[in-house]
Amino acid sequence: MYQILLYSSLFCSISAFFLCLYACARLGNFIKSTNDLDWSNVANITGDLATLKKTIQTLNNRMNGMHSPKVQEQELIMQMLKNAPKQQVNGELKNIGG
Repeated sequence: MYQILLYSSLFCSISAFFLCLYACARLGNFIKSTNDLDWSNVANITGDLATLKKTIQTLNNRMNGMHSPKVQEQELIMQMLKNAPKQQVNGELKNIGG
């Protein structure tokens, strides 16, 4: 029973050591890749991300039909009103339907 606990704790400690080495290697790579990064680059990246986000939102809205051109809708409504059938009741012209 004690041997199982001994070997399982040894296995856990060795695996924790290797995971620690792996994390240190990743952290070293991250520090090396961001070594020449300064605040002007961070500001440029932030601006680019904001522009990209706005572009994606606009594209999604267009795909969903939220920003469809309003001029075409207004023109269609005006054409429908002009072409609507009219009926004369008691000497007055009235639109039928719609």
